[in-house]
Amino acid sequence: MKNIPVYTKKDFVSDQEVKWCAGCGDFSILSSVQSILPEIGVEKEKMVFVSGIGCSSRFPYYVDTYGFHGIHGRAAAIASGVKAANPDLNVWIMSGDGDSMAIGGNHFIHVLRRNMNVNYVLFNNQIYGLTKGQYSPTTPLGQITKTSPFGTIEHPFKPGELAMGAEGTFYARGIDNNPKQMKEIFLEGAKHEGASLVEILQNCVIFNNGTHKLITAKETRDDHQIYLKDGEKMIFGKEKNKGLVLDGLKLKAVTIGEDGYTMDDILVHDAGQEDPTMAYLLARMSLPELPIAVGVIRAYKAPVYDQLMEQQIEHVKANSKIKNMTDLMNSGQTFTL
Repeated sequence: MKNIPVYTKKDFVSDQEVKWCAGCGDFSILSSVQSILPEIGVEKEKMVFVSGIGCSSRFPYYVDTYGFHGIHGRAAAIASGVKAANPDLNVWIMSGDGDSMAIGGNHFIHVLRRNMNVNYVLFNNQIYGLTKGQYSPTTPLGQITKTSPFGTIEHPFKPGELAMGAEGTFYARGIDNNPKQMKEIFLEGAKHEGASLVEILQNCVIFNNGTHKLITAKETRDDHQIYLKDGEKMIFGKEKNKGLVLDGLKLKAVTIGEDGYTMDDILVHDAGQEDPTMAYLLARMSLPELPIAVGVIRAYKAPVYDQLMEQQIEHVKANSKIKNMTDLMNSGQTFTL
C-alpha cells in the first residue's frame, strides 16, 4: 500500500470565505466533515466533493480538495460519472432536501439503488433556504411558508423511507448541534463500501428556525431521539429507562419496568441485516408516539456498482477477439477497394 500523508483538519480548510448566515447549522456540518477526512486513509488528491444548488452546495468551495459545483438536482448524476470514470476517487455528494428530494429525486434514488461507492450527505432543513423560504419536499404538512401562506397541503418525503425503498445499503441520521455524533456517523459512512447516505437534521436560522427543536433542544432531546448503535439495546430517555419493542408489525416505545416490560423485551439494533424492513420502521419513526432515530440505521454489505463495472470491463477485454483498433476495423464483413 502507498503511504498516505498524515493530515490534520487544517489541511482540508480552504482559503475561501465561508458565506453562510451566522448561526447556520451548515458550519457545524462543514467542521465535522473536515475533522474526519484525515481519518479515512485517502490522499487529498483523490477526494472530490460534488454539489448541486443550494446553501449546502457551496460546500466544495470550503474544502481544500477537488470539487465540482453542478446544477440544481444533478449532483448525484455528476458524482456517478466521476466515480465511474475513475473508481479510485473518494467521491462526496453534498446536497439539500430541495436539491435531492425535488428536481434531483430521480438521481437520488438511483445512486442508492445502484450502490455506487459514494458518500451522500443530505442537509435537511425542511425548506428552500437559498431561494428565500419556499416549502420543500420535506416541509411538514400544514406549515406556512413563502409559497404556502395558508399552509402546505403536500405530504412530505422522509429521506430514510426513500433510501430503504431504493434498497440503500447505508443510511444514517445526525443532528447539526451534535458534532461528536456527526463525526461518528460521517466516519462510518466514509468507511462503507457502497452508497452511504447521511441525513443531517439542519437548522436554517433565517427561514425555518427551530424546525427540529423538539429533537434538538436540550430540554427535550433525550426523550425525543434515540441514538442507535449496532449490537446494542434500543433504549433512550433521560433516565435511559425507555426502549423500543415490536407490537405486531409496528414499533412501540415502552417504559422498562412498567406494564410487564423488562430489558429482555427491548430490541437489539442490527444495522447489518439484509432485509431492510426494520431499518425502514426505524427511519420512519416520528413524534410524539416514537422518538426520532439517529445514528447508523442501516449498514449492509452488498456488491458495489463501480467495482462490478470494472470487473465486467476487464472480463470483456480479456475474452474479446478485438484487442485494438486494427482488430476492430478488420472485424465483420470487410472489403478492399
